[in-house]
Amino acid sequence: MMLFCIKTINAIAPEGLELLGEEFSIDPGEKNPHGIVVRSSQVDVDEYPALLAVARAGAGVNNINVNRATEKGICIFNTPGANANAVVDLVFPMIGIWLRNIYQGITFCRSLADVPPEKVNAEVESHKAAFRGEEIAGKTLGVIGLGQIGVRLANGGIQRYMQVYGFDPFPSLDNIHNLLPEVTITRTMRDTLAHADIVSLHLPANEKTTGMVNAEFIAKMKPGAILVNYARGPIVDESAVLAALDAGYLAAFISDFPTPGIVSHPNVLVTPHLGASTQESEENCSCMAVRELSAYLRYGNITHSVNFPNIESIPAASVRTRLIIINKDVPGMIGFVTNILGDHGVNIVSFKNESNGKVGYNIIDVEYPLDEKIVAEIEANKDVIRTRQIQFA
Repeated sequence: MMLFCIKTINAIAPEGLELLGEEFSIDPGEKNPHGIVVRSSQVDVDEYPALLAVARAGAGVNNINVNRATEKGICIFNTPGANANAVVDLVFPMIGIWLRNIYQGITFCRSLADVPPEKVNAEVESHKAAFRGEEIAGKTLGVIGLGQIGVRLANGGIQRYMQVYGFDPFPSLDNIHNLLPEVTITRTMRDTLAHADIVSLHLPANEKTTGMVNAEFIAKMKPGAILVNYARGPIVDESAVLAALDAGYLAAFISDFPTPGIVSHPNVLVTPHLGASTQESEENCSCMAVRELSAYLRYGNITHSVNFPNIESIPAASVRTRLIIINKDVPGMIGFVTNILGDHGVNIVSFKNESNGKVGYNIIDVEYPLDEKIVAEIEANKDVIRTRQIQFA
C-alpha cells in the first residue's frame, strides 16, 4: 500500500483530515510531502522535491506560486464555494453597520455606563438623532466578480429589496445560471460601477486584478458610493481609495484587510480578515480540500484545479497500473503516447485526455506494470512535463 505524506500548514479543521485513510501520513513538520493542505500561508513549491499537489482550503491561491507549480507538474486545488456563505454573511452586516451608524451608536451606549440610571433614557433620546442612518433596501448594489460568493451576494441583494447589477470578465455559466433573474448582468464593468451605490469586489488576486481598483476605476463609480473589499487586499490601490475618501468622492471603504494606512481613517470600516472565519466554513473548506487531494493522489482524478483541467476516471477491475502524463498542450501528444505503448505491445484498457488550453492531462489504464524504459521514452519528449504511475492491488 502506497503511503502518501501530507503536510498541513495553518490550522486545518480536523473534520477534513479525518477523511484521509490508512494510505496517508499527516504531519505539519513533514519536510518532503507528496501533498500539502494550506489555508493562507505562503507556499513555495520549489521547497518540496516530491510534491504532487497543493490543496488550498479556500478560494484564492495568490499564496501559492501557481505558474511555477504548473511548470513542475504540480496540481493546485482550491475550494470554490466552501466559504461563500461565511463571506456573504459578513458583507451584508458590515454594510448595515456603516449605513446605520451602528459602531458609533454602540460606542455612545458604552459611554452611558457612568450616567445615573434615571438619566439614561433622556440621554438616549437626546442623542439618537445623531446616529440616524439609511436602509439597505432601495440601494443599488454592484457586484464585480460573479463566482460563487459574488452570485450569492447578488442574490442576497435582491432578497433585501436592492437593485443589483453584476459584472464578471470571465463568467462561468454554472455560476451565472444560479443568479436570480432580477439581477442585471452588464456587458462592461463601467455599466455596473455607474449604477451602484455600493460596489462589492469578489475577484481573485492575480496579475490582471492586482491594483485594479485604482483612481481610474474609482472615477467610474458614482460620487458618494461605498466600496467594499472582502475579496483580496492587493486588488485595491490603497492610496487611490484614501485620496477618493479625503476628496469626498467615496463615502466609505469597508474592507477585510487592515493596513496601517487605512485603519485610522474615519470613513473606513475594517475587520481582521474574518471573511471565511467561521466554524462551518473552515470545516467545509477542509473537507473539500482533503477530498480533492485524496482523489488526486490515489487515482489521479482532478476536480477544482486552478492550473490543470478537470478529469475523472474510474479504473476497471482488471487495471493494475494507471499512467498519468502531464504535458504542454501541443498537437500530436495523444498519438505520440499511443504509438510508444503500441510499439511495446502494451494493451490500453482506457485512455482519457483533457486540456485547459495550456496543460494536457492524460489518464491511461493498463493491466500490468509498465517497464521503466517505456516511461523513460515518454518522458524524453520535450513537451512532457511529468509522468506518474499509480499501482492498484
